[in-house]
Amino acid sequence: MKQLQPTTQYRKDLKRYKNNPQKLAALAELLLMLKNEQPIPARFSPHLLHGNYKGCMECHIQGDFLLIWFDETSDIIELVRLGSHSELFG
Repeated sequence: MKQLQPTTQYRKDLKRYKNNPQKLAALAELLLMLKNEQPIPARFSPHLLHGNYKGCMECHIQGDFLLIWFDETSDIIELVRLGSHSELFG
């Protein structure tokens, strides 16, 4: 079982969604999979990023609601960012 370590920016991003229980429930489901080292289903479109987030993974939680994380070789997964394409890459 891995430990999830949110960055300061991830925590700020998460606050923007505190009033959206559907998105938070879908996020909780995905975080549980990451924590338990389960493979991320194809419906989330997990993929490796390039550019500013090189080495990080991204997946689509719901439509344009994305999670970016960095899975180190240790027992820690760093939760980097959370938001839409325009918020994260614009």
